[in-house]
Amino acid sequence: MTEPTTNPMPKPIDVIPHRDPFLFVDEVTSFADGVIKGVWRLTGEEPFFAGHFPGRPTLPGVLMCEAIAQLGAVAILSDEQFAGTIPLFGGIDKARFRRQVVPGDTLVLEAELGRMSARAGKATGRAHVDGEVAVELGLLFVMAPA
Repeated sequence: MTEPTTNPMPKPIDVIPHRDPFLFVDEVTSFADGVIKGVWRLTGEEPFFAGHFPGRPTLPGVLMCEAIAQLGAVAILSDEQFAGTIPLFGGIDKARFRRQVVPGDTLVLEAELGRMSARAGKATGRAHVDGEVAVELGLLFVMAPA
């Protein structure tokens, strides 16, 4: 898999089709050897916090999974061999939520690409807040025409 080797890092909005309010990766911080890292800064202004949960805003676990998948999609779609495709969720394996994430937290994301073919691929991912694991999981991507 070809990876960018020059700065700046790929901008998620330039690589994946996600847009506000469903773009959850603010920036890519590193990308080398099949491992991509990035961040999602939670301001508290995100609309889901109002209802999840009133009086105790908490980032939904499924959105942490989505943020890691979006980061993985940046890595995949940075490779020219996947031009004209979009990686879709094929599965989530062994997701474990270890820490509550709240407004004001910065979620540090990491995805490590595993086996990839023209039709599908695997990755593992994790997210941290202040050095504490918030979630870890395995991902299966299915490549679809864009």
